[in-house]
Amino acid sequence: MDKRRFLKTAGGILITASAGGLSASAYGLICRPQDSYFDKVRNFDADHTEDVRLTADQMVILNSVVARLRRVRGIVGHGNFALLGFDEMLSVSRNYSKVRRFPKKELNFLEDIFYRDAARYGFYGEKVLSGLTDRVPNRNSAKVRRTGQYLFKGSPLVIYKEMRSKLGKDVVLTSGVRGMAKQMYLFLAKAQRTKGNLSRASRSLAPPGYSFHAAGDFDVGKRGWGARNFSSDFAKTDVFKKLVDMGYARLRYPQDNLLGVRYEPWHIKIV
Repeated sequence: MDKRRFLKTAGGILITASAGGLSASAYGLICRPQDSYFDKVRNFDADHTEDVRLTADQMVILNSVVARLRRVRGIVGHGNFALLGFDEMLSVSRNYSKVRRFPKKELNFLEDIFYRDAARYGFYGEKVLSGLTDRVPNRNSAKVRRTGQYLFKGSPLVIYKEMRSKLGKDVVLTSGVRGMAKQMYLFLAKAQRTKGNLSRASRSLAPPGYSFHAAGDFDVGKRGWGARNFSSDFAKTDVFKKLVDMGYARLRYPQDNLLGVRYEPWHIKIV
């Protein structure tokens, strides 16, 4: 997305960059008080007038796709689903009668979701996987014991192990590697819950192809906190404060970021 288009979309803002990401309050971004961009990212789970929504016909297809992806996950298991590529997903659908193959209208829908410019509905992050059939390198990932999650070998795994050695069992891995099938499912399931509001969904979940979980990022939380780990409340925990003190809280989506995404204190930026 070029600078002129973003400035028009965001309402005319002046930005400064930093090593930790682009953020309004932290890095000197100046905006008008009525700027709708910040209203959207701060009230991320609300409907806004400019939001892009699916049509009624597309909602029918969306519901069918989400149900089929859920059946694929049931066949392969949650752990394997995290690594599943698009072609492997289609293979499972063809080979298991419980799933049944994706019909053409569903495949066309998935292609449209993947190849659509996410900036059209307010997500300004860069694309990590350029092709629908791109796969995460499974051989470079390692399963993390007692989490059901995978991390890429190298920096992601090393950094997580360092966190655990310094913070102990209080810090937990809540989400690691995500291949095409899982990110597609997460995004579309969120779109389903928002009744087809793609803009609202993208403020909480990166559209398929745009997630840095496919490149090394991972999510952490506080043991026993459950879903609250995926809220701004996590930033108030002793675990997060220790991560900050130790220099691990390098966030992909800081407060008032310029990527169209809610504040995610749990999302650790690796690449």
